[in-house]
Amino acid sequence: MVGGNASSVTDFILVGLFPEFQHSIVLNFVVIFIYILAFLGNLFLIVLIWGDSRLHTPMYILLSQLSLIDLTLTSTIVPKTASNFFTGKKTISWIGCGTQSFFYLMLGMSECLILTLMAYDRYVAVCIPLHYLTIMSPRFCLHMVAGCWIGGSISSFIHTVYPMHFPICGSREIHHFFCEVPVLIKLSCEDTSVYQLVVVVTSIVLLVMPFSLIIASYTLIFLTVLRMNSVKGRKKALATCSSHLTVVSLFFGPNIFIYMTFTSSHSPEQDQALSLFSNILTPMLNPLIYSLRNKEVVAALMKLMGRCGVS
Repeated sequence: MVGGNASSVTDFILVGLFPEFQHSIVLNFVVIFIYILAFLGNLFLIVLIWGDSRLHTPMYILLSQLSLIDLTLTSTIVPKTASNFFTGKKTISWIGCGTQSFFYLMLGMSECLILTLMAYDRYVAVCIPLHYLTIMSPRFCLHMVAGCWIGGSISSFIHTVYPMHFPICGSREIHHFFCEVPVLIKLSCEDTSVYQLVVVVTSIVLLVMPFSLIIASYTLIFLTVLRMNSVKGRKKALATCSSHLTVVSLFFGPNIFIYMTFTSSHSPEQDQALSLFSNILTPMLNPLIYSLRNKEVVAALMKLMGRCGVS
């Protein structure tokens, strides 16, 4: 019996968000508030981009996909966490755990690829602007976005189905607030060292390599910007690139630490803190980072507000 309700022997138990924290109810309300802000902020940015024809460019199409990922990612985690906390029912079914893990991994991997493509888009725009329209055509942009979602889905399917088959001999208690592969692996009584190595290799391909490509792209961008004669063009390029670099740092930093070190020395509290920052706080900050430092987005917002005022 868990929380007054019968649970299946295949169910997992989510201990929740920092279960030892004395003011857990305040913490959960704060998380819900951040989730609402993240959901509304990303939804508003998507509507703003698709509602203004001036923003129908590869850069903003990719940004709208990033907002869609952030919106969906937080919705995959927070509602279940809040429901478990307020109802006292901490169980999650085997299928539910697998589903949550699949969507979490799919969205995370897709975000890695989207952020890399956004860096490539800025590289083409700044370093080879005369060929920008040819290279970043609408068709190519559509193929890039589809490739991100398909690649993320395939990789996520493999890394969800395989670890879910590991036998669990002892406690089915997950010391986390959602189902995440590194935490699930810790419950297995089977030797998972080979799979852990596979995860590290996958992390190199989907985290370290994209991060390296992003750094390489921005190194070339900054070298090009330094040679610009136009001060206005230099400021515009740096403003756009600095926003993206901030988002890249917020995303890749925690995830590289979690998945490259995998089941090593970091504690459940560290895992939770990094996941809370990367998967809940960062999606709230992303719309603000891109909106406040982007004149085109601000102009579209002013245009929308003007329409609302006229109405």
